[in-house]
Amino acid sequence: MRLNSPRRRSIAIGAAPVTDRTLSSRALPADERRTVLELLESPRFIDDATRQVWSTLLDEDRYYCSISSMYRILHSSYPVRERRNQLRHPVYTKPELLATAPNQVWSWDITKLKGPVKWSYFYLYVILDIYSRYVVGWMVATRESAALARQLIEATCRKQAIDRDQLTIHADRGSSMKSKAVAELLADLGVAKTHSRPYVSDDKPFSESQFRTMKYRPEYPEIFGSIQDASAHCTKFFKWYNEEHRHSGIGLHTPSDVHYGLAEAIQLERQKTLLAAYQANPERFVNKPPTPPALPGAVWINPPKPAEAAPENTPALHKINTGHCLKIIDTRRAFSSQLYDLRCFGIYFLLCADHDFTPYSVVRKLGTIIGFVFSSWQFAPNQRADV
Repeated sequence: MRLNSPRRRSIAIGAAPVTDRTLSSRALPADERRTVLELLESPRFIDDATRQVWSTLLDEDRYYCSISSMYRILHSSYPVRERRNQLRHPVYTKPELLATAPNQVWSWDITKLKGPVKWSYFYLYVILDIYSRYVVGWMVATRESAALARQLIEATCRKQAIDRDQLTIHADRGSSMKSKAVAELLADLGVAKTHSRPYVSDDKPFSESQFRTMKYRPEYPEIFGSIQDASAHCTKFFKWYNEEHRHSGIGLHTPSDVHYGLAEAIQLERQKTLLAAYQANPERFVNKPPTPPALPGAVWINPPKPAEAAPENTPALHKINTGHCLKIIDTRRAFSSQLYDLRCFGIYFLLCADHDFTPYSVVRKLGTIIGFVFSSWQFAPNQRADV
């Protein structure tokens, strides 16, 4: 069956032939169409493009029909589509993960550390809790390996005492992340796994942010002389990151305090300190007593977008009677001119709350509002001047 088309028609395989077309008087008779189809399906031309068949026959002093007619004959018998083995990208689902406490969602990734020689790298494996930002496990290796990733994940789950159906591990679509060894381990531990979409860094923002924090530190070296050098640097960094670094995403607490439940007590002490400062100098705080940055309530990877309210669910403000509004305005002419004009504009703004924002509707409503506001200056000038 021939599967090429000059126009790349998107016809499903197995579609019914087109038979409701009125044949032209110049169309080929049924026997000639059958001859052309048998010729196109012959072993000699079965794998050739239609244009190649037509030109080959023409060089042999044989002409049956035009190229377009050949395509029409094929199309009437078989679905015609692109026959080259082209890459078709699958549709990936956007991951939506929620963590309301530590050890509910982990994000893990691998980054490269430059070695002493050009094109040589060490590989840093990092597992991060997205709620507390606590690095629960890390490892430096000379290669990226699914076996090493399995060992790290297994040891980290054991260290954090993870129960079955408690944890979800999120990663990208690297070879180690999607390996059979890691998938079997997570299935044995009762840990769910999710993957980010290809080339979408927003699907793993916490791992990306942690790597950026590490590589933008002033003490981060340009190269590491050995794997021992890289391991020593990471030991020092992760100790600082977990126990000293005040993270802006968790209320300026350290990841360790949030991960092990100490942040609430520290938050109360911070509140007492701020309250004492407020009582000592209340004039320095204009709006309200100071409060410490809040702890995270829920941490998302790709939070779902809020559903837009349907027009029929909105209050029917557009059903306000215009004549009744004008009557109310007319009884309030004794107020100041500024307040009067603001009231006119406000009521007519309510009239526009019907969510009808077609160009014609917008122009009509703006014209009504502007015209009414300008005309309001002519209402009862004596009363307006006496106010």
